Amino acid sequence: MSTARELMTSPAQTLAPTDSVVTAAQALAKNDVGSMPVVDDNGILAGVLTDRDLVVRGLAEGVDPERGTVADVLTETVVVVEADDDEAAVINALSQNQVRRLPVMENNKVVGVISQADLARELSNSQTGDVVAEISRKE
Repeated sequence: MSTARELMTSPAQTLAPTDSVVTAAQALAKNDVGSMPVVDDNGILAGVLTDRDLVVRGLAEGVDPERGTVADVLTETVVVVEADDDEAAVINALSQNQVRRLPVMENNKVVGVISQADLARELSNSQTGDVVAEISRKE
């Protein structure tokens, strides 16, 4: 059974809380991702920024894209896994929390990210389908 370390994409592309909303949007676009971990100057996880955060907490609430910062719009509560967690723990974290990407932690630092695509490369089609169905289920 694989570990989070074996499943993750590393190094993780991250944002800083002080990055502007525009810089963050450009980073998401450049990396072709819908979310990125946000780490402070000490490398400590401060939250995660999603494309939805940019729209709902940013644009919809009138945050100035040039002056507003990632800290103004990020999601502070983040589901994470540890690098040595097994694939079952990863699948459980994704499914139970209905998230598509998980920061992978080691020694309180972000060392990678696991996405649905990472799982699809490693799991059987059936397992991947089950995970995607769980992540996408309506409550």
